[in-house]
Amino acid sequence: MKNKLIESRTHPILCSVLIIICCVSPAFAVRPGWERKEVDWRGPAGLKVKAVRYPQDRPVPTEQGRAARQPIVSESRGLTVKGDVSALEAIQGGTGILAYVIDSPPIDGFVPWIAVGITDARSYDWMDTIAYNENAVTGNYLTASPQTDYALGIFDTGASAHTLNVFDAALTGVLDEGLVTSVMVTLTGATGDANAWVSQPVGVFLDGLEAIDASSLEVNDVNMAGQSNMSIVVGDIDESPNMPTVVGCPLAIFFTTVIRNGQQITLNLGGEEIVGPEISVYPQDDPRIPSYPNKINLELRPTDGASVLYFPCIEIEEGDCPDGDGSPQMPTTVWGFLPTQSLFFTSRTDLTHGIRTSQQKKFMFDTGAEVTVISEAQAAELELNPQEPDFEVEIMGIAGDFIVVPGFYIDRLEISATPQWLTYTNVPVIMVDIGSPEGGVMDGIVGMNLFMDMDFYIRGGGLAGQDQPYIKFQFLPPGLAGDIAPSAGNGKVDIFDLATLANAWLATPLSPDWNSQADMFSDAIINFKDYAILAGNWLQESN
Repeated sequence: MKNKLIESRTHPILCSVLIIICCVSPAFAVRPGWERKEVDWRGPAGLKVKAVRYPQDRPVPTEQGRAARQPIVSESRGLTVKGDVSALEAIQGGTGILAYVIDSPPIDGFVPWIAVGITDARSYDWMDTIAYNENAVTGNYLTASPQTDYALGIFDTGASAHTLNVFDAALTGVLDEGLVTSVMVTLTGATGDANAWVSQPVGVFLDGLEAIDASSLEVNDVNMAGQSNMSIVVGDIDESPNMPTVVGCPLAIFFTTVIRNGQQITLNLGGEEIVGPEISVYPQDDPRIPSYPNKINLELRPTDGASVLYFPCIEIEEGDCPDGDGSPQMPTTVWGFLPTQSLFFTSRTDLTHGIRTSQQKKFMFDTGAEVTVISEAQAAELELNPQEPDFEVEIMGIAGDFIVVPGFYIDRLEISATPQWLTYTNVPVIMVDIGSPEGGVMDGIVGMNLFMDMDFYIRGGGLAGQDQPYIKFQFLPPGLAGDIAPSAGNGKVDIFDLATLANAWLATPLSPDWNSQADMFSDAIINFKDYAILAGNWLQESN
């Protein structure tokens, strides 16, 4: 690989999304009176949130507290509103609207983990560069033990190309089979650039964690779906060791991907616990797709998306194509009439903070990001001061460098949906400027912290001749407050929960007996407020 690095030709690519950070804290010192907690959350573009900082009297709400929250409230404000108006506009107009409100979502969401298999499924016609959708595994695996030689990846609608971590490339046989070209791409991230490589066409297939046997950790590929003739991005151990393995928008655009947060899968891989929702990938109108009542319309932007393909090398003179005539020069992405890569966006997102509003914005929908992001411009519209954040996060980029960015709790975030808008209050967001595939900076990113409390699916589309993409979802039943023991709860508030609360009595996050689940009131101390929640649900059982 090092010789290829010296001889390669480089091309820039938005293998996920271009990141530009503004208003970064200049120092890593924790502010006086603040706490620092190490975490491992995923942000957009392969970024990782490695720590969160917050005032001692206001810890950030995290996903671990979901079981103790009852976030979904039916909020009635009078008559139904006609036309495309937000809840804020309805209130201001005095007409009212009926909406579901999710209060205080966590800062971090879920990770849509998937099992990824690689085969030699490709077209050997050098002029055929189009990706083909496959409802089952095609081609031959690249190793003799595909049941164990699979990659653990992420289903990431914010990635414009499929990527394979260098270690997963070795595991799945991509390196041994010589399927990495000498063409380099530059991954531009928040903390700097890193280099990766373009692959020869391969087959890429995936299924959810449920395809992995919890005991043997072998994968069953009977329900895998994917694409053949795909040129992907392969990491370099010297340049991009932190690049994640992802299957992105080029697949999501053709399939319906169901994510069931109500069905959590837990695996122990090498001593590390991996937890994620059940995920299934179906043809777009497959009868197995569940029926959910609520809909969010999406847009594929830029709107000129026409095909999913890679760009080949055409040899005019001898030596023009060292990897062979027709070998990929750019990986497979969603291409339009302009040299840009399309991604999914909400049709409308409105923000409110105090008396300030920022309305009719386009936020990218990113299943690969646990956190929700707003741009510096949106923060300015809401009069948020980056020098006085509500919290901060430490971010590690694909090159391994760190930065610190500000975070805020905004009063209200609304996503246009039918039959009712999807509304969040007291919403944690981080401020990051993200380059848009349309040019300029994105308004923001909808992360999976906003989708913790629902089952949903993404139906692809948006190419020329296709229907528009959309999300359909249903809310999960609220968690049973007080059901904190065993660690995942047992469906009833009983003596086990009382004993767990007693063992953590008066503990704080700095105490050795701290138990975040027992902090049901989310005030960083286990006391009578948490006891009141437990007592109020004594002997109650979940449905």
